Amino acid sequence: MRGDLPKREPQRLAEWEQSRLYDRVQAFTRDRSKTFVLHDGPPYANGVIHIGHALNKILKDIIVKSKWMDNHHAPYVPGWDCHGLPIEIAIEKKFGKVGNPLTPEQFRDKCREYAAEQVDIQRQGFKRLGVLGDWERPYLSMDRRFEADMVRGLGKIFSRGHIVRGAKPVYWCFDCGSALAEAEIEYADKQSLAVDVAYEAVESSRLAGLFGVSLPDNAVIAMPIWTTTVWTLPASLAVSIGPDLEYALIEGPSLPDGRARWLIVAATLADRAAQRYGLENATVLATVNGSDLEGERLRHPFYAERTVPVLLGDHVTADDGTGVVHTAPGHGADDYAVSQRAGILPQYTAAQITPIDGQGKYLPGTPAVGETELVGTHIWKADTVIVPVLQESGALLAQNRITHSYPNCWRHKKPVVFRATPQWFISMDKEGLRDQALRSIATVQWTPAWGEARIHGMVEGRPDWTISRQRTWGVPIPFFIHRETAEPHPRTPELIELVAQRIEAEGIDVWWQLDAAELLGAEAADYEKTTDVLDVWFDSGSTHETVLAQRPEDGLYRPADLYLEGSDQHRGWFQSSLLTSNAMYGNAPYRQVLTHGFTVDEKGRKMSKSIGNVIPPQEIMDTMGADVLRLWVASADYSAEIAVSKEIFKRTSEIYRRIRNTARILLANLNGFDPTVHAVAPADLLPLDQWVVNRTAELQQQITAAYERYDFATVVQLLANFCSVDLGSQYVDITKDRLYTLQENAPARRSAQTAMLHVIEAMVRWMAPILSFTADEIWGYLPGTREEELWFATWYDIPQTQLSAPRLDANDFERLFDLREQVSKVLEPMRANGEIGAALDAEITLRVNVADANWLAPMIDELRFFFISGDVRIEPAGDVQDGIEILAAKTDKPKCVRCWQHRADVGTVAAYAGLCVRCVDNVAGDGEQRDWF
Repeated sequence: MRGDLPKREPQRLAEWEQSRLYDRVQAFTRDRSKTFVLHDGPPYANGVIHIGHALNKILKDIIVKSKWMDNHHAPYVPGWDCHGLPIEIAIEKKFGKVGNPLTPEQFRDKCREYAAEQVDIQRQGFKRLGVLGDWERPYLSMDRRFEADMVRGLGKIFSRGHIVRGAKPVYWCFDCGSALAEAEIEYADKQSLAVDVAYEAVESSRLAGLFGVSLPDNAVIAMPIWTTTVWTLPASLAVSIGPDLEYALIEGPSLPDGRARWLIVAATLADRAAQRYGLENATVLATVNGSDLEGERLRHPFYAERTVPVLLGDHVTADDGTGVVHTAPGHGADDYAVSQRAGILPQYTAAQITPIDGQGKYLPGTPAVGETELVGTHIWKADTVIVPVLQESGALLAQNRITHSYPNCWRHKKPVVFRATPQWFISMDKEGLRDQALRSIATVQWTPAWGEARIHGMVEGRPDWTISRQRTWGVPIPFFIHRETAEPHPRTPELIELVAQRIEAEGIDVWWQLDAAELLGAEAADYEKTTDVLDVWFDSGSTHETVLAQRPEDGLYRPADLYLEGSDQHRGWFQSSLLTSNAMYGNAPYRQVLTHGFTVDEKGRKMSKSIGNVIPPQEIMDTMGADVLRLWVASADYSAEIAVSKEIFKRTSEIYRRIRNTARILLANLNGFDPTVHAVAPADLLPLDQWVVNRTAELQQQITAAYERYDFATVVQLLANFCSVDLGSQYVDITKDRLYTLQENAPARRSAQTAMLHVIEAMVRWMAPILSFTADEIWGYLPGTREEELWFATWYDIPQTQLSAPRLDANDFERLFDLREQVSKVLEPMRANGEIGAALDAEITLRVNVADANWLAPMIDELRFFFISGDVRIEPAGDVQDGIEILAAKTDKPKCVRCWQHRADVGTVAAYAGLCVRCVDNVAGDGEQRDWF
């Protein structure tokens, strides 16, 4: 065996590809009774692979290969997410936007070409990691069959009544020019102007009466709202209060003309509000319950012709602000819900409900604020227009800048808004999808266990899923909508299948090229085709239908046995898959879900080019090898954040060398060993060899159990400790003399070789899922016959059950190794002060009680081999009750030049000067016999 992984791994990878290794593994294992499907979550086809990709793909590969070893048929079909905005942006930068100069069809062609290039780049990176899979037939979300089956999946969801259309507020990114899903949102701090704005009552005296007080002449009552989105005030159509909150009528600051003004705020917030308005404390005049104020009408603060109702909303709290919430149904989910329940939406136009366009500018027809036009003004600049008008009228009670958490587009890292536009939704509640999904969560095994509570909370509180996008590169939503009723065609399920058949044959462009009359005949004039495409989370979220259910010939099935991705996918792929599966079939698409953390540097910081802490996986593979990268993945506690640094990889490479060198030593000692000729029966193995075989069997039980529970760090720990302690410090060290000084065919030497073969047979299989290149190399050096490929093999059948009752059991060896350690501690000071050069230069006296003397006596002639010392003698001692007293002295006996043992008989055979009698016997006689070690 040679090292040089960066050079040798690509050669082995080329051999795997040339021999079509993955296909051969699948064919060889196809008839196994146990099966396991790990479904690959598709990475986005954009850019070279990074360390996070490596972590994810290696974990999956370890699991699949461990299942092969555990006698499973386990396919691995990788996939890619190919639609969506990042690819559109890349094409726009290179070729321009749709229509300038590319037609939509040309634009989609360029997107498809770009995605294919990115898939090839990433595929080579993943293969270099040593990941075995169906790389020649991956699933791609842009394949025609995939796209057609996506549409068919949408049809199943539609048929079950989960698809609805509406103008609900959805997250909208101005840079994307499209609606976003929950999973596309991340939060960051944003500085905003917070304002308190007074909404004056239409009938102040009536409100005073509700509080049981009399209103002074010319005085007014107002309800102040507090908001951080000044730009939504033109869309303010109501004010919401908490039905169960107590509201106080307090004295407020006077109007600019000197008239008195009383304010209605949540009682618990009265003092804080008053202080913001320049008052020392709140003077409370009376209180009422929030429900008493329902239906009162207020004047909009700058649109005199608009009066707004007071609505009751459970979303209103008394945590901050005033307990009075301005309500813009076009720009907030809660606002929309409370307005819809109150029935106020039909009296307003779409432009009044949502007065901004997709770029964030106020629409034509938006009323001016005072004397200033809003039309064409971007909402982020609206403060400068609206606030001065509020100040002049006296409606502005307070203003200050605050920093708060705000939703951002995860692609552009810019703030998003809620914007009501006509969209398609998967309803969470119309047909009970939410409840069904929550029930199915409980049927899944979540690892770590906290994942269950996390996704349960997310599904429990999530809004309807916005599945429509206003983009070019994506799978169309192929609905025909009635021009007057806006309802989908009554034959929609049938029409969807017809469209799917065309997409499968011709591609997604066929939808936009389709003449509706071809499918609708005379009805075509009454219907229009939708132009939206599906959310890319629907693409990946439907792979249980488009991949697992469609490729049984490749060993795939649904539900999959395992989904494995990063912990952020509880709100991403895990959730989108859960929802589509329940919407189609009423169950979860997976039996187990396993999550991993994210890579950080040794200081806990995220990987960032600006910080300079990024370590590309290619760099590690080019300098240390993919197996070192794989060992790093397996060694980590991947349930949390995983630290990455060059120092960590250096330490990992040291562990790798220890394991590799141990394997190399075992193989070297098997040189010339033919198991069919030289193997020793289990019952005839020397006790030390029986011990190491039994220790191997014991360890295999622990290692296979760790693989079963995906605890790869324990696998590495057990393997490394076995190599350094059980083998390196103990077994291999002790057997050197037997292997190097005995005759080639001596039974004791063949016994050690037989044991070593059992050890390496087991060890190479333990290594295989993690150190795939190295294990495959070892397989080629093993003596004897076995499966053609390592990947055809299963866990080694260690013959521990066939061993006869050993003369020394595990407890005996535990005592012996403890005694060996105590001897080493006695000899160490002698070595340190130069009294001896090595343990072989010292003779050992063991002062023992009678019981221990009887225990050690049979082994006395071979204890020197176990301790690797000079002669050992036993001295029964009545004063030693417990334990063994160890004495050591430098030997004065001559040293054998062959075995380096100090023996009194060195040189006594004239023909072999310098040799001890034992070595003479091994060189020219019948050979030495060993009974123990």
